[in-house]
Amino acid sequence: MTTATTRPQFAAPARTIREVDYGFFGPGSPTWKVWTAPTALVGFQRAVTLEHFDPALTAAVADVGGIYSDPRGRLDHTFAYFLIAAVADSRMAIEASEHLMRVHAKATGIEPISGKRYSANNPDSQLWIHVTGWHSVLKCYEMYGPGKLSAAEEKQYWAECIIAAELQTCKPSDVPTSREEVREYFAMMRPKLSSSERAHRGMHYLLFTPRDRGFSLWAGSRLVAPAAIATLPMWMRETGGFDQPKALDVSYRPAMRAASAALGNDRMLHQVAKRFIGPMTGRLLREHLDAAIPANPVTVSPAQARELYGRTAPRAADAG
Repeated sequence: MTTATTRPQFAAPARTIREVDYGFFGPGSPTWKVWTAPTALVGFQRAVTLEHFDPALTAAVADVGGIYSDPRGRLDHTFAYFLIAAVADSRMAIEASEHLMRVHAKATGIEPISGKRYSANNPDSQLWIHVTGWHSVLKCYEMYGPGKLSAAEEKQYWAECIIAAELQTCKPSDVPTSREEVREYFAMMRPKLSSSERAHRGMHYLLFTPRDRGFSLWAGSRLVAPAAIATLPMWMRETGGFDQPKALDVSYRPAMRAASAALGNDRMLHQVAKRFIGPMTGRLLREHLDAAIPANPVTVSPAQARELYGRTAPRAADAG
C-alpha cells in the first residue's frame, strides 16, 4: 500500500538566507558561483528530468502527484532546497534538510515494475538526485555560461558536492570526486535505470509543462527545454523519448549564452527566477544578493551545524 503524501517538500524558511554564518562553502567558492549563475535554471530543469530514470523516484513522484497538481510549487521548493544547501547559512540548511527528510520518510510505496518497496529517503535514490543535480548545474554552466572552471575550482566543486551530500541520506563516500568519477558513476548506473510510461509522462511534463499550469511555467519550460536536452548524451534522449534535431542543439547554444550574459544582471536574475520558477526561489536569490556579513563570518561543516541547530541540539542555540 502506498503511503505517499501530497504535503509540500518544506515550508518557506522563516529566517533570511544568511544570518549566523557563511554556511558550508562561502564567498568565492565554486559552489556559490555555479549555483547562483543564470545557467542554474537550465541545469535545474535537466536535473529534475533525469530524476525519472530512477524507477523508485519515478514511483515516488507519480504516487505523490505533486508535479501534476502543483508543478510550480514543487519545482520552487525543490530548487529552493538546492539553493539553501549551496549558499544559505548552516542553520537554515540543517533545518531545511531535516524537514525534507521527515517529509520524504512518509513517501513510501511499491515500485510497480519490480514490485519492491521504495522510499524517497533511500540512499541510492538520494545519491542519484544529488549527483545529477550537481552535475547538471555544472554542465550547463560550462555550456551556456562562462565556460569550464579552472582545474583547481573544479576539484574544489566536487569536494564541496561531497560536503553537501551530508545533508541527505546518501553516503558521502559514494559521491564522485571528479569528472572522471562522474562518468564512471553514470556508466555504473545506466543498466539500473529505466524509463516506464510513468517516467515518460513525468519527464515530458517537466520539459513541456501544459498551458493550463500557468503561462509562466508553460512558456519558461518550452524556452529552456531545448537547452537542457542539448546537454544530454544520446542514450538519455532515446531512453527518455525526447530527442531533438542536431541543428537545434547547435543553434541553441549561442542563444542561451547570450541570454545567460543578459541575466548576468543579478537583479534581473532573481526576478526571472521568481517568475519562471517560483517566489521562494526568487526570494532566496534576492536575499543572497542583499545579505550582509553574517554574525559569525566563517564556514562550518554539516556535522558542526547539526550539533548547533539539529533537532537534538540544545534549544539555546536558537539564541545564537
